[in-house]
Amino acid sequence: MKLKLLSLKKQLKRCAGLYVFVLIPMITVFIFHYIPIYGVQMAFRDYSTRLGVWDSPWVGLKYFKKFINYPYFGQIMLNTIRISLYDLATFPAPIIFALMLNELKNGKFKKTSQMLTYAPHFVSTVVTCSMVLLFLKRDGLINIIITAFGGEATDIISKPEAFAPIMALSGLWKGLGWGTIIYMAALSGVGSELIEAAKIDGASRFQVIWHVNLPHLRPTIITLFIMEMGKVMSVGFEKVFLLQNSLNLEASSIVSTYVYELGIINGNYSYSSAVGLFNNIINVILVVTANMISKKIAKVSLW
Repeated sequence: MKLKLLSLKKQLKRCAGLYVFVLIPMITVFIFHYIPIYGVQMAFRDYSTRLGVWDSPWVGLKYFKKFINYPYFGQIMLNTIRISLYDLATFPAPIIFALMLNELKNGKFKKTSQMLTYAPHFVSTVVTCSMVLLFLKRDGLINIIITAFGGEATDIISKPEAFAPIMALSGLWKGLGWGTIIYMAALSGVGSELIEAAKIDGASRFQVIWHVNLPHLRPTIITLFIMEMGKVMSVGFEKVFLLQNSLNLEASSIVSTYVYELGIINGNYSYSSAVGLFNNIINVILVVTANMISKKIAKVSLW
């Protein structure tokens, strides 16, 4: 026992600096993510700012039932899921692009392509949405191209059926480079001897990609896909809110905008907390389910 304590003290002394660096983000996460969890009980109370969280009367599942019975509950959930599914449809794009870049032999062109696709990642959501609105307005670039080919100019962003595709495509433009870097980093771990062995065996370029590169990417792909499943019900509020208008409201009303309307605008904190918690519970269920399926079928999981 004494020997173990001595070795532990030596280890702590030797790696003291590293433990301090690890401790700082742990404390930050604890303060800003774990301590506020006590506020979850607001969803089960009739919260009053005068009484505070602990003294506000307990109402149980009152606000959860209220949300489920809300006349537009189905539409809000459907809109959230639709936008998320369009986003998920773009999931393979960074994988394909990374595989394409990995096959390029021209180093300068490869680096330029990476830089051009990664640059939008640094553009803020506000600027991205401003660009989308400018391009899609009635006298914007897209309508100029449409009219040049004999079409009719329309206010595209105001069309409810166009909202989800616009969200997905603008998200792809902004996130393609970041996703590609992750997969390129994974591809850098593919041994050149494996590729050479496959070529000696007569494998074509496509067969090398399919039988060597893709299997190496599989753990990364599955891990990122499981994490994406956890965002299905958490469509980005900022982007939706900035692109939303009175004409596309039937397609752009989602859970996060409803929570904003209830909590920030109307000050109904208990109801908005219940809706947010309901949303997070669904996300947790989706992540756990995706992880279990992946663990059983692909033998890859987050835990």
